[in-house]
Amino acid sequence: MANEGKKEKILLALDFDHTIINDNSDTYVTKLAPQGKIPQEIKSLYSDQGWTHFMSEIFRYLHSNKTTPDQILDCMTEISFSPGMVDLLKTLDHAKAEAIIISDANFVFIDHILSFHGLKDKIDKIFTNPAKFNDDGCLELEMYHVQDSCSLSTINLCKGQILESYIEERAKENIVFKHVAFIGDGENDFCPSLRLSPKDFVFPREGYSLVKHIEKMKVEKDLHIKANIHTWKSGLDILKVLSDRVPMLVQPAST
Repeated sequence: MANEGKKEKILLALDFDHTIINDNSDTYVTKLAPQGKIPQEIKSLYSDQGWTHFMSEIFRYLHSNKTTPDQILDCMTEISFSPGMVDLLKTLDHAKAEAIIISDANFVFIDHILSFHGLKDKIDKIFTNPAKFNDDGCLELEMYHVQDSCSLSTINLCKGQILESYIEERAKENIVFKHVAFIGDGENDFCPSLRLSPKDFVFPREGYSLVKHIEKMKVEKDLHIKANIHTWKSGLDILKVLSDRVPMLVQPAST
């Protein structure tokens, strides 16, 4: 048998901002700026290809205005989760499923939010831009990687490349993913969605840009997603689809 000695699992790959949490952690933190406003000279640095540089300048600005690490971390704990997302993560049978985060946010924010709410053990791995507070208390960011092979993605984060690499690494460890589900909301979630097969699932959030982008790329670029597409409003929508189609994914109800 081809899979002899291998263990079959399900993989859930999730975006973070506007997917697991119901806001954008990077833009939310700007409320700590004086009058909650970022100067125009910093705003002008924003570009689709330069998000980490843009956010680095925001963190430097916050630091120059005496914003402390504790204030930043406390700010993160105010952000609510998207409807049903906590239920989704807690209901997964983690003996049979793995959950990873692939996000263009940063490690400090994601790690703190998950840890504060007791969800860190529900996530197997986090792929995001490295970050740390320096000795002066300023949050410093790095790009996750620098890539130019995928025109669908930003220079610092190709989610599709990360997803494929993770699947390959786990295969070397005798873990084979029978199904993969990608859950996201934005245009940078298109690349990983495109790389999935007909046995997999893509869950774009209803009312967010990924839904329209899937149709746009189909019409304009003839790029068709092969996976099963299901929009979601709540993590419970995702849970229902997956538990119906992949019964092994969900923990048996306790008696």
